[in-house]
Amino acid sequence: MRRLVPALVAALLVLAGCFSGGGGTAAAPDRLRVALSFPPTAGLTPYGNEAVLATRLGVTEALTTLVDGEPRPGLATAWTQTSPTTWRFTVRPGVAFHDGSPVTPAAVANALNRAAVATPVPRAISSLAKSGTALAVVPEGDGVVVTTPVPDPVLPNRLASPELVILGEAAYANPARPSPVRAGTGPFVLTAVQGSAGATLDRNPAWWGGPVRAAGIDARFLADGAARANGVRAGEFDVADAIPVSQAAAITAPAQVVGVPLPRSVAVYLDQRSPVLADPGLRAAVRDALRPLDVARTVYDGRADAAGALFGPATPWAAARPPRTDAPATPPNGARLRLATYSNRAELPEIATADADALRRAGFTVDLTVVDSAAFEAQLGTGAYDAAIVSRSQQLDTGDPVSYLASDVGCAGGYNWARFCDPATDVVLAQGGASSDLIVRRRAALEAEARVLSADAVVPQVTERARLGVGGGVTGVAQDPTEVALITSATARS
Repeated sequence: MRRLVPALVAALLVLAGCFSGGGGTAAAPDRLRVALSFPPTAGLTPYGNEAVLATRLGVTEALTTLVDGEPRPGLATAWTQTSPTTWRFTVRPGVAFHDGSPVTPAAVANALNRAAVATPVPRAISSLAKSGTALAVVPEGDGVVVTTPVPDPVLPNRLASPELVILGEAAYANPARPSPVRAGTGPFVLTAVQGSAGATLDRNPAWWGGPVRAAGIDARFLADGAARANGVRAGEFDVADAIPVSQAAAITAPAQVVGVPLPRSVAVYLDQRSPVLADPGLRAAVRDALRPLDVARTVYDGRADAAGALFGPATPWAAARPPRTDAPATPPNGARLRLATYSNRAELPEIATADADALRRAGFTVDLTVVDSAAFEAQLGTGAYDAAIVSRSQQLDTGDPVSYLASDVGCAGGYNWARFCDPATDVVLAQGGASSDLIVRRRAALEAEARVLSADAVVPQVTERARLGVGGGVTGVAQDPTEVALITSATARS
């Protein structure tokens, strides 16, 4: 765990090879043109959902990184657990923030202590915050000592979160909305953010990880998936994320769409407390109606993987899962079901339409709602919907399967959209969560998964792949299943 590794890019799976060709609009020499699907509303602040934008552009870095669900060195070179609630992290020497100020243990402590009291609390440490202040960090010699209110064997995983990146003091002019402009440590310096339209970045010649190939990045934020795809096809973008399935086939050589298996699944969460789905027989009827659908082949045109469980191909350790049982179904007899999803992911409304048709054929009366993600999330867990179709990453916050399940299916889980509460499942997760042994934690996760699926709290439908549009001659784009990294020091256009 504490072994030194080379630069962050060496810890990531990186696109190899060179795609010949060119075309499209003229680009500034040595600068990358990047299109991202999520327009920011708060200047790429690390507090909230847009935190990942700065890491994907190579601006910000955390103490650790995640590779195959395990922590690796980032701005920390080593760590050790000195007591059940205390960890010591050695801060990488010789690193500077983009404004030239040094990354010291005091600066690291300042950044993490501010994040620990942010509103909302960063998701990766929100479960710790329920027991008091999530973290208390103090500088000590060449490192920092991090204390948690409860024992936490996966704290190094948590500290890889994009919401817990280390920023310089200048970032906190507005403490509620810190700005990474000239305040990060990564291979690219964020020099300006043009609202929700774009951002400008320059090469960081002093990056601790070594030479940076591209001179800079001109980023655009485009929610329109067709516009991103058209830009790659026309040679206007070197890299674009989240290419819609409907557009992928139209991107041809020298550009291409690269598929990256993700620990992200689309599933239908069945509200255990709804007037209809509190009945286990009717939940089983939903399961039986949806199970035959092959949305990976139809909706995703084969650019995704069928899901029989919560964990998919990006988590190969999950193949050794225990058996589970199917509860018998009850005839729906016209029972009314309120089914909902959100429109921000292009495939979800199409899945919702297919699901609604299948449920109606099975005998349900279905009211289908499709809204934007903000309106959808505001209603989750409130009883407004009986069933919700959601795309959820299992490694977004910690890379730890037990933490993910505790959040999503634990009785006190903050993202428990199925409102599932089974004390026996909570015991399994608590026992697994108390162990620092990765194998023990994974075994507990699979046991909990079997219990959740046997209760028909969640009906998995598809495991997604990232679809990256990569222009001709572009190399070094990170194929990161956690979706935290995209542009690295190695990314360049030949």
